[in-house]
Amino acid sequence: MWLVYAACSAVAFGLRGIFYQRLSPLALDRNVLLAGVFFSGFLISLALALAGGQAWTAGTLVGIQMGACSYVANMALYRGFAAGKPSIVAVLSALPPVVVAAGAWLLWGERLNGRQAAAFLLIVAGVVLIRYAGEFTLSHWNSTKWGLLALMFFGFNDLSGKWSTILDAAMFPVLALMFGTGTALFLLTRWIENRFRANAPFRPEPKRPAIWTYRRTFGTGMLIGLTNVCGMILIIMAFDAGITGLVSAIVSLNVLLILIYTRISGRERFTRREAAGIAFTLAGVVLLRLLA
Repeated sequence: MWLVYAACSAVAFGLRGIFYQRLSPLALDRNVLLAGVFFSGFLISLALALAGGQAWTAGTLVGIQMGACSYVANMALYRGFAAGKPSIVAVLSALPPVVVAAGAWLLWGERLNGRQAAAFLLIVAGVVLIRYAGEFTLSHWNSTKWGLLALMFFGFNDLSGKWSTILDAAMFPVLALMFGTGTALFLLTRWIENRFRANAPFRPEPKRPAIWTYRRTFGTGMLIGLTNVCGMILIIMAFDAGITGLVSAIVSLNVLLILIYTRISGRERFTRREAAGIAFTLAGVVLLRLLA
């Protein structure tokens, strides 16, 4: 069943990625948008925690760690893309399952057998092929450092989610703390940037179209947050029953949905590299299904 949960989580995160992609060319405040994404997750998780009478134990504090990791990963991803070499960041941000598998082995002794390792490698290789955009070189250190930071903290976030299940922490209180922490950090970042601009008159705030007010940007983020909270609920359920590295690998397939959407909306054909990546990922999923 964990495979179904992980696959559904990948779909939810893929939809979130499609929304992000649609909004990325627009001149809106990313911190406000992400604060809205996390805030709707906070409200939903808090309401479900209270409605279900779930316990707020010491284990639920893992949610704060998850929120901080998610915040750092998203900020690093944004800064890496802005550094001018998105292909490097795209490839590195596709590799958190490697960090997760290594971390699960070191922390909890989780190991993959031969067939599971083969499926894991096929999926990761396929995702890297899909994300690879050519001209990849580690000489572009500014983009590389942000990509590595995003890679590590996306991996830490997944490991923290697994840890919450090991501690038997109630899911919705954990997620409420995660989303609440993320909301606070993104709003704090926005406040700090406003103060910085106020003290630096030669660096005015970028112009935004009047239609993208802070209220509308935050509200749009809250709508996107519905996909995000669904994805997090499903990935926690998958971590509770499945092998950590394999769950992370399956969830990373959200990039496949984004790729399909991009090609359909742009009426473009898949390149040979992308087709090979899709074939690798599907082969890995089929192998996992046969092992289930």
